[in-house]
Amino acid sequence: TQVTVEYDGDRPVRVDTVVVSAQHEPDISLEQIRGDITEKVIKAGIPAKWLDSRTKFYINPTGRFVIGGPVGDSGLTGRKIIVDTYGGYGRHGGGSFSGKDPTKVDRSASYAARHVAKNIVAAGIARKCEVQLAYAIGVAEPVSIMVDTFGTSGFSNEKIAEAVSKVFDLRPAAIIRDLDLRKPIYRAVSNYGHMGREDLGVSWEKRDKVDALKAALAK
Repeated sequence: TQVTVEYDGDRPVRVDTVVVSAQHEPDISLEQIRGDITEKVIKAGIPAKWLDSRTKFYINPTGRFVIGGPVGDSGLTGRKIIVDTYGGYGRHGGGSFSGKDPTKVDRSASYAARHVAKNIVAAGIARKCEVQLAYAIGVAEPVSIMVDTFGTSGFSNEKIAEAVSKVFDLRPAAIIRDLDLRKPIYRAVSNYGHMGREDLGVSWEKRDKVDALKAALAK
């Protein structure tokens, strides 16, 4: 499950998106699952004042979800989650890299977020930047792009996020394409972290969107 909440400053004002992927018995229809989850889980758990006509529900967006658990999600994963990134300095969504191929946004979108943040700082737009991306299974576009410059930018976080959405294609397949993530590069980053590795020439450390970001913010 994933809930995206819209804020006005530090005050929550509405729920923008709700994602639920629920495994079910093979004789249960997708329509029943979606109806039951909407009425008995989402609307029962989220107060009505937070939901409106623009709230998006993604319930089992890839379709039927009969096979799950160890059979559907086998393999090594969940290792070295903090040392692989920023050593606890930055906030972390909880998805690890180890054992995952680049089709998993836990890995590829983390690289994309690093690429975005690095170019924002390299462009002189901010001195410090954290980028958060959120996805729903089966939905290509991120359901949320959030930028936090911790008061170090002359632009609002919202304006920078808008520029990011124009300059960077953050769909998973596009990230794989643009950062060339199908190459056998992962053994090299399995030690000493994945971020800041300019010594390895990894694609997410490139400062190749600086001019495009400046142009987007100048409009």
